[in-house]
Amino acid sequence: MVLKSSLTTTLHQCDDMPEPSDLTADSKPDLTTRIGGVFLKNPVMTASGTFGYGREYSPFIDLNRLGAIIVKGLSLTPTKGNPPQRIAETPCGMLNAIGLENVGIDAFVEKKLPFLRSIATPTWVNIYGKTVEEYAELASRIEEIEGIAGIELNISCPNVKTGGIAFGVDARMAYEVVWAVRKQTSRPLMVKLSPNVTDITQIARSAIDGGADALSLINTITGMAIDIQRRRSKIANITGGLSGPAIKPVALRMVWQVAQMSEVPVVGIGGIAKAEDALEFLIAGAAAVQIGTANFIDPTVSIRVVDGIERYMIAHGISCLTELIGSLET
Repeated sequence: MVLKSSLTTTLHQCDDMPEPSDLTADSKPDLTTRIGGVFLKNPVMTASGTFGYGREYSPFIDLNRLGAIIVKGLSLTPTKGNPPQRIAETPCGMLNAIGLENVGIDAFVEKKLPFLRSIATPTWVNIYGKTVEEYAELASRIEEIEGIAGIELNISCPNVKTGGIAFGVDARMAYEVVWAVRKQTSRPLMVKLSPNVTDITQIARSAIDGGADALSLINTITGMAIDIQRRRSKIANITGGLSGPAIKPVALRMVWQVAQMSEVPVVGIGGIAKAEDALEFLIAGAAAVQIGTANFIDPTVSIRVVDGIERYMIAHGISCLTELIGSLET
């Protein structure tokens, strides 16, 4: 799918730094980082739900150049997702209500994981469930599977046992689901936080106390769009998750807030469409970033962001990524 207009315009703002081909091997900075103990050759990860299962993007980029790949959210059994229309463009962003469509853990292991094992980039699996027990069972299954570097826990899903309240908007429920998963796995555990809360630092603390090795934020912001001719929502689910450049200022603020209080690495997500966007998150305190919606516009964007971060570091005399992370002056 290719998105156009305002979102495309935002993506293709480029800097004037030298091209990577102009750099010598001796001058290249150290872009490595660690998330939950997992070594990344650079801080650019792909966001779950926007990069398929990795192979879909292999015709466009060298997947070995990415810091990490995070696959579509996985459930215990295959999920069809929501009926169409499931996506609608909005100014500088898009709404989606895909409904977490996926092939299920068994088909993933059989049909998708063998390819991912063949590349040198770490694979993280994003998981979700409707109950604490489903999350825990998934984590237990993954513990026995080779070729998975870590788990990203999507806690923005509704808990069916509490009337549909999302795990990620209640500190107690967030702690319970993270702790249940932590007890089932020794794999690095990254918890993806919802922005649809009053105080994201409170949820972050609950996730850390529950055993999170890293935090990723933000997930999409709940929104909606109406077709005034039909007087109907532009997506069948009525509401959906807003992503893209429109949410970057909110995401950046929340990443900065969480990075101030977190003793575990923070991964920034939200509206990253070029290297300058990623650099803002790194300076705010993120140890890595995830690129999502921009992948739908330009499947090579992740590699362009890697190259842009490198050019920036060279231009500013920064030899190691750790010198950049959290360097915001206040």
